[in-house]
Amino acid sequence: MTISVMGVLLIVATIIILAYMGFASISSFISSDASSSDANEQLASLKTEYASLEAEYNNVKIKVQATNNNQLKTAYTNAELELVKTNSAISDVESAISVGKSSDEVSERLEIAKTQLEKAKSSLASVRSQM
Repeated sequence: MTISVMGVLLIVATIIILAYMGFASISSFISSDASSSDANEQLASLKTEYASLEAEYNNVKIKVQATNNNQLKTAYTNAELELVKTNSAISDVESAISVGKSSDEVSERLEIAKTQLEKAKSSLASVRSQM
């Protein structure tokens, strides 16, 4: 009789352990899904800002090409390089999200992309000041 009681206790203990592991797994999934949703919102915001900035670059490009100022053209080319770097940083964020990188990795890449976007904005402002 003690053997069957021990067997029942082991089965109950196993069920409790499996239930705990399942609960931990589900809560971890929900937590990572929530952070992924936030990262996707930030990515969408970055893409919107980038598209707007790219349109501004295109408008300035027309004006720069109409001038004969080589120094201004060089400054614009350097600024446009910052825009390309921004696009690359945004693609890195998108890649990290799509492959399921850790939220810390995604956050780090988001910060890099935001910083690069600010550099591109400041480079454009610099070119505009030279016009």
